[in-house]
Amino acid sequence: MTLTLSCHCGATRIALPGHPAHGSQCNCTYCVRTGAVWSYYAPGELTFLSRAGERLYSTNPDMHQHYFCGTCGMQTWGESPDWSSLYNDDGTPKGDDPKAIPATRKQAINLRLVDDLDWSRIEVTQLDGRTGW
Repeated sequence: MTLTLSCHCGATRIALPGHPAHGSQCNCTYCVRTGAVWSYYAPGELTFLSRAGERLYSTNPDMHQHYFCGTCGMQTWGESPDWSSLYNDDGTPKGDDPKAIPATRKQAINLRLVDDLDWSRIEVTQLDGRTGW
């Protein structure tokens, strides 16, 4: 069975490549307000079935994009640098450069919008985006 993310009104629909095993809950000022649990994918892994009326919010569009449905307002997905490639879950750098910006990108989907998700199969990690990034 294909798992599909859907906003409340159904205008945005995204097919997942399989059942996610991992999710992340971030405490940055944006993520904590959305209440999202994110699952991450490389660009090209997700299948966008419908993006009608989609809107973009970003404080820095060159860095990250947050997409939401312009009709029902649900936070659906986003794209950002792959911070996990250079930083630990607690926000500390993995290398010597605490100001490094990742060269690779990743896409995130809001798992709370996926029907028929088996939460018992998902390990949710807490990320410290408020003080670490």
